[in-house]
Amino acid sequence: MNDKTVLIVDDEEDLTWSIGKHLEKDREYYRHMTCNSGAEALAILARHPIDMVITDIRMPEISGLDLLLKIGELYPHIKVIIMTAYGNSEVQEQANERGCFRYIEKPFEIRALRELIRDTLEEKKGFRGSLEDFQLSDLIQMNCLGRLSNSIRVTSGAREGIIFFEDGNIIHAQLGDLVGEEAFYEIISWPGGKFTLNKSLRAEKETILKGWQSLLLEGMRRKDEANNSEISEDKARKEMQEVVDGLVRTKGVRLAIFFKPDGSAFVQARSESCTGEFDLVAVSVKLFDFLNDGDELMKTFHISGRKEYSLEFRNGLLKLTWMPETQSYLMLLADQSSNFGLLRIESKKYLRSVADIIRKYGLFRQGQKTA
Repeated sequence: MNDKTVLIVDDEEDLTWSIGKHLEKDREYYRHMTCNSGAEALAILARHPIDMVITDIRMPEISGLDLLLKIGELYPHIKVIIMTAYGNSEVQEQANERGCFRYIEKPFEIRALRELIRDTLEEKKGFRGSLEDFQLSDLIQMNCLGRLSNSIRVTSGAREGIIFFEDGNIIHAQLGDLVGEEAFYEIISWPGGKFTLNKSLRAEKETILKGWQSLLLEGMRRKDEANNSEISEDKARKEMQEVVDGLVRTKGVRLAIFFKPDGSAFVQARSESCTGEFDLVAVSVKLFDFLNDGDELMKTFHISGRKEYSLEFRNGLLKLTWMPETQSYLMLLADQSSNFGLLRIESKKYLRSVADIIRKYGLFRQGQKTA
């Protein structure tokens, strides 16, 4: 990182010499130059690329505040640190108004100055924060309004995505194999996480052409829609749980599970007589395979429109009832104490309640993501 250069400006030659000697310890990270007047500093800035200026505030001819103002006009990318032995709130306010990056009072610890320089120049450290304290959309908006060129790396749990900016425009986003607008919409939908701002990491390609305002509006619309969908699904889950709880109170019913279209369990209930543990994931996989085999049989016999599968055993019954509107299904496990004919009639009543809940909350529509 020794391509960075720091310029020290102070009319006291002994002080610039002393600071320079200490900064020499960090020569593997940056170079440094020294001078003893504002005019000399401007001459150096005109000839050499400088990344940071550390200047005294009281100097003859051109003061530190005047130098700060000139640097802001001619070299706005340069960070300026003001140091002074005459600190007061008025001086500090003037320095801040003219674009001062940091304000330190003499005497100061040289070690603290070295750390400040390193932390400022090492852009890889970036700006870190928590999305618990910031809304990602606000951070993106600040980047765009400030016409910044950088990247925001966002992590949420095991997920990590990155959004790239160029002159305030969002030009690329990546989340695993997902890139472009869809990656951006997915990242901005995360409810929380951590972010890192990096000024040096730039996009290798441009995958987003839409304006940032349109991207944010669409992203927030999708986020609101997803949040509303999650709220609806939570309410539906509670109501459907009451239905399957009632179903297992039917004589002989030991277990009831409602499966989503992807084969995962949405709600389940078991009677007191249903003891022992079972692997719900394994059950789901086996049932999914069973249904696929049933589909193959339908093709073989040229029949269609599956409604129900019933497997009767010596000491019980396994029944799968298909709900074609949503591609979901209900599984019942009953023992030999149940009246299978009455059970079929009773289960239809509960199935109507399940169907009403699905319609009420618009669950499992085609293409809808399920949790």
